[in-house]
Amino acid sequence: MDGQIIRAEYSDIMQKSFIDYAMSVIISRALPDVRDGLKPVQRRVLYDMYELGIRYDRPYRKSARIVGDTMGKYHPHGDSSIYEALVVLAQDFKKGMALVDGHGNFGSIEGDGAAAMRYTEARLQKVTQEAFLADLDKDVVDFVPNFDETEKEPSVLPVRIPNLLVNGSDGIAVGMVTSIPPHNLGEVIDAVKALIRNSKLTTRDLMKYIKGPDFPTGGIVVNEAELAQIYETGQGKIRLRGRVEVEQVKGGRERLVITEIPYTMMGANIGKFLNDVAALVETKKTTDIVDISNQSSKMGIRIVLELKRGADVERLKNLLYKKTRLEDTFSVNMLAVAEGRPETLSLRQLLEHHVQFQLDVNGRKYRNMLEKEEKKREVQEGLIYACDIIDLIIEILRGSRSREQVKECLVHGVTDGIRFKTAKSKKDASKLHFTEPQANAILDMRLYKLIGLEIDVLMKEHEETVRNIAKYQDILNNYDSMANVIIKELDHYKKEFSRPRRTALENAGEIVLEEQQVEEMPVVFLMNRFGYVRTIDEAVYERNKEAADAEHRFVLHCRNTDRVCIFTDTGKAHLLKLLDVPYGKFRDKGTPLDNLCNYDSNAENFVAVMALNDIRDTVLTFVTRQSMLKQVEGSEFDVISKRTIAATKLQDGDTVLAVHAASEQAHIVLASEAGFFLRFPVASIPVKKKTAVGVRGMKLSGQDTVEAVYWIEKDGDTEVKIGEKTLQLNRLRIGSRDSKGTKQR
Repeated sequence: MDGQIIRAEYSDIMQKSFIDYAMSVIISRALPDVRDGLKPVQRRVLYDMYELGIRYDRPYRKSARIVGDTMGKYHPHGDSSIYEALVVLAQDFKKGMALVDGHGNFGSIEGDGAAAMRYTEARLQKVTQEAFLADLDKDVVDFVPNFDETEKEPSVLPVRIPNLLVNGSDGIAVGMVTSIPPHNLGEVIDAVKALIRNSKLTTRDLMKYIKGPDFPTGGIVVNEAELAQIYETGQGKIRLRGRVEVEQVKGGRERLVITEIPYTMMGANIGKFLNDVAALVETKKTTDIVDISNQSSKMGIRIVLELKRGADVERLKNLLYKKTRLEDTFSVNMLAVAEGRPETLSLRQLLEHHVQFQLDVNGRKYRNMLEKEEKKREVQEGLIYACDIIDLIIEILRGSRSREQVKECLVHGVTDGIRFKTAKSKKDASKLHFTEPQANAILDMRLYKLIGLEIDVLMKEHEETVRNIAKYQDILNNYDSMANVIIKELDHYKKEFSRPRRTALENAGEIVLEEQQVEEMPVVFLMNRFGYVRTIDEAVYERNKEAADAEHRFVLHCRNTDRVCIFTDTGKAHLLKLLDVPYGKFRDKGTPLDNLCNYDSNAENFVAVMALNDIRDTVLTFVTRQSMLKQVEGSEFDVISKRTIAATKLQDGDTVLAVHAASEQAHIVLASEAGFFLRFPVASIPVKKKTAVGVRGMKLSGQDTVEAVYWIEKDGDTEVKIGEKTLQLNRLRIGSRDSKGTKQR
């Protein structure tokens, strides 16, 4: 077979392929549909459970069975994504209204994962069955082929409540993210009813019914005034606080009890909150807390902070809100798939889409029901008329040779070949004009239907059918009638499934936390060669001076309110507040530097540690292994807004070897790996900005690098060992910067 070469621009192919991939992720995986508020995997899980008959009033079935059936029929993207979706649908602490009834370990609010799918069981919730999956047999939504075109699945579920608002949604697509908070079912239903009755309502009008988000974890929304703007634009930030109660205990002491947490604090963040509170105590940000315990259970959240007598409760509350995730931000981006494309929607637009979807679903439902009733009426009218002329019907049946001959007579009045008792019967038979369905019903009719009571039942059924037809026609042709039907359903769901609001709404100002004045005192900063740091009292240091100097690489005398500057070989400077460094006993292990600042022990090594107060009025000399030198004013490192800054610029492959605060009268000695030594005045090194590379200090040949740096102060006497030889540095000839030096070994 001859092939055809198609020439195309590579960038065009890549662009088209990426757009196709992105749209597939957006539409088919990550974002919910505005009509039913479900992502494809959630929709497929619920529909599969419906098909398997796992109803709310039937026994639970293994989750593995549900996952396997869903993967085999509808969602070929792996079992883990399906089971994760099933688990989330069953977690009432994540959803405003759980859609799956889980049996077994489905995880906890504290971040514990669900058990394996082979151990857990599930079935549909009653609300899911009634409000999400009802009427699927009435052709109310379109069905599309599955991935291998062996099954049919609904393109959307006929959800009767605004699920996207009630349960919210979150997801990350390609280049976009959705984050919709959950809301109260009763409030959302009231808003839908109001919009059905008056389509001109604005977002602010609808907020008379939907006050704000209603998170399953409770808590307090503290920026209620900003909600109108958030719902108008579909984007914004909601500030959430946990609920803190004060309990009195024996001895006149008090305890703080956290009974509700921000929605964003679920999972591992509860453990992080406990660690953050412990850190506040360790760093002496507060001395009012004497014990922390997490007493949460299935009954709810209960985190207890025991306080010392006379504790400032209000300040402690503010400290927790300011310094921990007890006050957090929920970012809102109401992005959903509307009419086949992703769109950021306002509150009104979300509800409008839902109302239109309800009109479409109910329109299809009642059109199908009307069609069935009209077919039923047609048959009933045929049977009633046939009962009136039953003698003629029997005569036709007895005189005919086949079913087709009888049917032709009933439908078209064809009497050829049929034996009649009288000419009048034949004439009457020729006038018959039953429809095809009526003729089939007459031929299938049983003799007991001719009993008088049965005929009365048939008449009553016909009357009921006529009333239904009139009712359905009224619903389809009259907007008010359709609206009343939808509102009646919504009232039922509200009465059956709504619950009181959990999240309170209020306007609270920004937390203003007055920092307690720290008592300033002298301390000694200790840092060992492994990067563990701590501070101790000066008197403790003096008693253990010999051991402290021997065991620690850096020992700095400073004040507890100072900051230290940690220079690393990668050219960075990390600024560390001593108030953040643990203060304790001499034999305490200390805390790794990684935990206190942005220092990364796997990627960098410290070369110098200095107290910021000591270097603020000095000039620091930087030396690198490639012999690049410069001096930088110490004040350049006194930066308040950042914890990590660039201390110097490095050439490719270069590292910082030393940082030192030398006097102008001092001399510097550079020693290379090849054994060359060069001595010259520090004053010959130019002063530059911290972002500069510097100047060359020593000419290096080949792969030679600077191995060591020595400093000679005025009248100083420095000896260094070079193999078996002792070298007096102050006796070295004074050279000039950017020369080779003399070989000493």
